[in-house]
Amino acid sequence: MSLEKIQEQIREAAGRGAALCIRGGGSKDFYGNAPRGERLDTREHAGIVSYEPTELVVTARCGTLLSDLEKTLSEKGQFLSFEPPGFGAGATLGGCVAAGLSGPRRANAGSVRDAMLGAKILDGRGQLLAFGGQVMKNVAGYDVSRLLAGSLGTLGVIVEASLKLLPRPPEELTLKFELPQAKALANLNRWAGQPLPISASAWRDGELSLRLSGARSAVRAAAEKLGGESATQEEAARFWAGVREQSDPFFVGDTPLWRLSLPSQAPALELSGEQLLEWGGALRWLRAGSNAANAAAVRAAASKAGGHATLFRAAEKPQGAFAPLSPVLARLHRELKRSFDPAGILNPGRLYPEF
Repeated sequence: MSLEKIQEQIREAAGRGAALCIRGGGSKDFYGNAPRGERLDTREHAGIVSYEPTELVVTARCGTLLSDLEKTLSEKGQFLSFEPPGFGAGATLGGCVAAGLSGPRRANAGSVRDAMLGAKILDGRGQLLAFGGQVMKNVAGYDVSRLLAGSLGTLGVIVEASLKLLPRPPEELTLKFELPQAKALANLNRWAGQPLPISASAWRDGELSLRLSGARSAVRAAAEKLGGESATQEEAARFWAGVREQSDPFFVGDTPLWRLSLPSQAPALELSGEQLLEWGGALRWLRAGSNAANAAAVRAAASKAGGHATLFRAAEKPQGAFAPLSPVLARLHRELKRSFDPAGILNPGRLYPEF
């Protein structure tokens, strides 16, 4: 679909007050609250606009398949620093940015928001707006392009995005340690304060996996210092892909999946259900029920620990996917939504039912 056709569909829907469901490959339909409205398909608006390997910057359209983009970057020994999950072969760049989800490398290499340099969107009036640029020095004032990461399409159709890249590390090694959760958290927080080339961590079922990335000498020196058991390259690649794409056995099944964002120093949470920890303890996945009483308990525990809880995957989300906003934040969200989408037609309710 051409940019003009997308604009026409938005303007026509705004005139009727009809809700639009912005959708690429649909691989993240499960995330957030249920999609609703007439479908606005972004898949045909695809392709890499510009790629400067020497500048570590790429600009691509929203319908570009994430797999195609990653293949192109890989040919030049580069990759998206935040290691985004696709959750399916049809995942697109637009969906990647709109969802704002990052993979195992996020704690050490930054998030989707950190990688955003610029973006072009179509707002709820069908107007084409451009924010940021293709280099960091172009980003001045309030950086709206980063605001789009995680907005789930509620502020506009992200038609183009510019992202900074990283070169592939020359060496990677995964170490494994048999540790209880409390000891794993203590070690991870201690290691975080040391000059170690840690690029990912994950704990589940009493086993901590630690990925080291960087120069061969740095990786080997860190491995000698830390100890542990080395995983084979094939085993490590399979494990981290399983965590990133949630194909690991922990994520398989119908039990609701909670995503808890906490300070890494937060102690182990006494909650019923299985847990998997990432990002040095700052991201904690929990398999537990989603009924009202359990949802309240999970969100209260996350809040007490200084964070928040999202109902990431569940057949039903009667309490909503995201933690309730404070009055001040709710007002800011409403004002932003009104500014970008005055008719309230773009992915209404995906973040919060009221906008």
